Amino acid sequence: MKKLISNIKELIAIDDDARLLVRGKDMSELKTIKNAWLLINGEIIEDYGAMSDFNEDILGDCDEYAEIDATGKIVMPSFCDSHTHIVYAGSREIEYSDKIRGLSYEEIAKRGGGILNSVKLLQNTSEDELYEQSLERIEEIISQGTGAVEIKSGYGLTLEDEMKMLRVIKRLKETTPLLIKSTFLGAHAVPEEYKANQDDYVDLVINEMIPQVAAEDLADYIDVFCDKGFFTVEQTDRILLAGIKHGLRPKIHANELANSGGIQVGVKYNALSVDHIEYTGKEEIAALLNSETMPTILPGAAFFLNMPYSPAREMINAGLPVAIASDYNPGSSPSGNMKLMMSFACVNYKMLPEEAIYATTINTAYAMGVSDVVGSITRGKLANLIITNDIPSYQFLPYAYGSDLINSVFLKGEIIL
Repeated sequence: MKKLISNIKELIAIDDDARLLVRGKDMSELKTIKNAWLLINGEIIEDYGAMSDFNEDILGDCDEYAEIDATGKIVMPSFCDSHTHIVYAGSREIEYSDKIRGLSYEEIAKRGGGILNSVKLLQNTSEDELYEQSLERIEEIISQGTGAVEIKSGYGLTLEDEMKMLRVIKRLKETTPLLIKSTFLGAHAVPEEYKANQDDYVDLVINEMIPQVAAEDLADYIDVFCDKGFFTVEQTDRILLAGIKHGLRPKIHANELANSGGIQVGVKYNALSVDHIEYTGKEEIAALLNSETMPTILPGAAFFLNMPYSPAREMINAGLPVAIASDYNPGSSPSGNMKLMMSFACVNYKMLPEEAIYATTINTAYAMGVSDVVGSITRGKLANLIITNDIPSYQFLPYAYGSDLINSVFLKGEIIL
């Protein structure tokens, strides 16, 4: 049955040209239709336009259809979130107190906290329990308007436990309506037993983990935490090359803690995205301008860790696209609320609401390789949509940073919320 959303106050993020991303000054030019309609046919967006131009012929050969009245409401693409770690066990609120006392991210990690704390919890959690915990988070982010998400492994750090995480991600793909991409992040941290010889762990990732992940087809991408205190450029280079040989396109955790060279190695291997990138200068921006790599900022992590902010304004002014993701994880960004990430982007990164909308929809869809099917109001794309509550304008979305403004969520044309 077709579904007609009628009397839409404003239909936003329309893209008749089916662009895969939006860059530079174009990010401030949001195409919308006021007093609009949108027609869903099965899973896809069939058509849309102004109510003044609507007539019954637009419905085609359709005996019956469901109509949703969106008077006073905004309709937009559902959020996409291209960087999360939501398959994890337990929580790390004790470290939150340590942060308040003044300990840095690196200091907490050196004490056995941080990522290695989550590793211990995950290794002692069964696959079924891990799935149940993760499913709750999936349901949470759907209710907040997310329609596509990338989920990384990286809290296992053994072959057995990395595979466990990736099997849970696969199960979530199969049992939820969310569009999910999976990323192998075996090089998320160095296990304690390899601290004295980090290259041995890199060899384990390359020689055992990557071949097994590829053999079972459990990941779409490969990622490395290339940064101070984690993996060097040389180690990252080796891991990414091995992943590419097994059909895994790179993504990179880069330049969160220092100017690590991670952006350049990501560009070298045509990474789909480089993420965090708090330490980004002119050389990094120049490298990104000559690439197909999406710079992705993670405002929740920078806020929670009280870190420097990525130079989003400078990147956009230089002509780059910018994506926003939540980095939903137990240690540095325990939230997957993409509307909140928009607010952080506007306040802390000086991004316009229009830029923040593109960054949380089409550009972050590009950063997870799905902007051909989601991320904009485009004929033929999946009907992954948000209908807001009655609000005065789309600028109200980041402005009302603490308010729940989601009225309905459509995934693949079906009303989920």
